[in-house]
Amino acid sequence: MQVAMGRQNVSFPHTFVLVGFSDHPWLEMPLFGVLLVSYIFTMIGNSSIIILSLVEPKLQTPMYFFLDNLSLLDLCATCTIVPQLLVNLWGSEKTIASWSCIAQAYLFHWTSCTECALLAVMAFDRYVAICCPLRYVLIMHLWACVWLAAVCWASGLANSLVQATLTLYLTLCATNTMDHFFCEVPALIKLACSDTTTNDLSLALGAIPFGIVSPLTVLISYLFIARAVLKLPSAEGRRKALSTCTSHLLVVTMFFGPGMYTYLQPLGNSAQSKFLSFFYCVFTPLLNPLIYTLRNKDVKEAWKKVLASRVKGTSLKGQ
Repeated sequence: MQVAMGRQNVSFPHTFVLVGFSDHPWLEMPLFGVLLVSYIFTMIGNSSIIILSLVEPKLQTPMYFFLDNLSLLDLCATCTIVPQLLVNLWGSEKTIASWSCIAQAYLFHWTSCTECALLAVMAFDRYVAICCPLRYVLIMHLWACVWLAAVCWASGLANSLVQATLTLYLTLCATNTMDHFFCEVPALIKLACSDTTTNDLSLALGAIPFGIVSPLTVLISYLFIARAVLKLPSAEGRRKALSTCTSHLLVVTMFFGPGMYTYLQPLGNSAQSKFLSFFYCVFTPLLNPLIYTLRNKDVKEAWKKVLASRVKGTSLKGQ
């Protein structure tokens, strides 16, 4: 075997060791309990948002169409990371099969990039709704929404295929231990003994549309929205306009805030990075449906309607 950077070069191993939170063993069982509960509620919350918008005609609008896509992304990201993390937190073995690790890297990169693009599209949707209300139906028609969602998913997939596939061509060092709780492209690159200049450059270029253009699109959209809202003559009109944006603003803050801090901070503080990633990957998908449910009048009314019909159906069966 060839020696590079003081360590042996090896082909892709059959398994990887995910250090996770094993440097804090006393935290593993509490984290397992929190993670299991959040996993259950994440699956229920996001699934119910999708089902609710399908059965309730009032929620079949562009805003809820994009919210369905967001919930689907959260479900995909959660199912990609959490089951394996639960297994590793529960048992003494902290390993993950090579094929499962590669799948995690592809899927997590895909869902993350797609969500960046989708949040920008949702901000644009709010901009059109508030700044161009008379042309909203004309601009955000069904096929325009489908096309925008398809571009989000396709661009995320394309970036994922490029970044994760380039990572597979790296020569990894003899160690197969990853100081993370799941497999992602940057963590795999850190295991490489070969030159990673191409990978680093590719990641930097791929971050431009998703890590820079998307947040800027959100920021510019909300600057125009704020200007339009301030011009409204009545306080009630301003309150109604802002109420349609607060849920999306909270979701954007929770997604881009921890995510950008995690990936832009200097190397070295791996413990802080892991806990931020834990919040970013586990709690954001849990909180998204709660935010849209608790802060959105249409969703609350739809829930009441569905529950009332269920209670009515149960009482009729009992008679």
